[in-house]
Amino acid sequence: MIGAWLRRRSWRWLRGVRREFRARIDRFKLTPKGRIRGELLADPEVAATVAVHVRESGEAPARAWERVHEYVEEIVPRFNLIAYYRVGYAVARALIPLLYKVSVGYEAREALNAIPRRSVVLYLMNHRSNADYVVVAYVLSGHVALSYAVGEWARVWPLEAVFKSFGSYFVRRRYREALYHKVLERYVQLITRNGVTQGIFLEGGLTRDGRFREPKLGLLDYIVRVKREPGFDHPLYVIPVAINYDRVLEDRSLLRESLAEDRRLPRHEQILEVASYLIKVSARFLLRRARRYGRACVNFGAPYCVDDWLAARPGLLELPREERLQRLKELADEVMRRIGSVMPVTAVALASTALLDHAAESIDRARWEARLDELRSALRGVNARVIGDERTSAAILDRALVMLTLRRLVTADGASFRIDRSQDPLLRYYANSIVHLLAPGASRA
Repeated sequence: MIGAWLRRRSWRWLRGVRREFRARIDRFKLTPKGRIRGELLADPEVAATVAVHVRESGEAPARAWERVHEYVEEIVPRFNLIAYYRVGYAVARALIPLLYKVSVGYEAREALNAIPRRSVVLYLMNHRSNADYVVVAYVLSGHVALSYAVGEWARVWPLEAVFKSFGSYFVRRRYREALYHKVLERYVQLITRNGVTQGIFLEGGLTRDGRFREPKLGLLDYIVRVKREPGFDHPLYVIPVAINYDRVLEDRSLLRESLAEDRRLPRHEQILEVASYLIKVSARFLLRRARRYGRACVNFGAPYCVDDWLAARPGLLELPREERLQRLKELADEVMRRIGSVMPVTAVALASTALLDHAAESIDRARWEARLDELRSALRGVNARVIGDERTSAAILDRALVMLTLRRLVTADGASFRIDRSQDPLLRYYANSIVHLLAPGASRA
């Protein structure tokens, strides 16, 4: 009796969520995990890889299949619509506006609306912060529920359970075992074949210096190869997504990772630093003295039809893996170029670029504003997406100064500002987010 009441209550919650959000929920995401597990375990390609693994490693077949079961359990999520919207969205709606002013600075709306309804859509994004997962999902909450590919960093309690309830699947980076990769490949191809909308960070990890990283091709290769299957006739579209911030929460930690091992903080000091930061931020919120970290902006480029790209390269999917990946890199590079072309130019990125161009220890405000004018003119020449471009350079500088002075990158000194040159790496981190737009020969977006 209690079970029946809970089922009725759950269905009412589900109907309420669908009415409220009107988002596209891929039906396959609601498939019970046991059924997906069964499909993967019965997959002939998985069985063939197990046979090869047993023959080459000498491992007992029973132990090899145990591994497969473990990998399936690790990878396959259990999507929960109520958790995604009633819990995840509610937390994001409460927390994100406290940290950032979130906006969509540019959206190729007409082109996005023209994507055929039966298409499989893949959102490919640059990766600047672990907040990217939440910010993009928050922005898209009224349109689609994304299934993310998440790194193993999140395989800790309670993050693993949370991400799996949101429909995300876990990917082990730098793990070379063929058996694991076959299970991952077949799962990714299974959800692609069934039309699940996925979000993938094409660089494979967070940028350490603010610049784009080289794209990783593994997941993209898995997805594109679904086009080989005779029964799969759905169009495949890629949507480039560019993300940028006035402040990345973990920027200093990311910069340290590029240092030599002996120059990094010991592990216990890193933990103490994070704990200290959380205590300070919590205290500011309790005392109502907290300030937002500026803008978090997401831009959506025009969709790119993978079918058309493949049609211009007949036979590509039949090539051996190494040769195929070399050709597939052309697609990844094109998507990264498109992400770069719609990269949001934040006030902090613009002001940091101007400071790095100025070699002296201080800069007067008039000169700083004049340099911003020059940079904005150059960015307009490549049709860059400058946040707040309708404002004056003085107004943009005022917005940047909120962050730059808060973090003591610059200090007001009458009509001038003293620049802390010891923090140039941090200035460069933010300037690097738009450096490709100012490079010689940067093309119009």
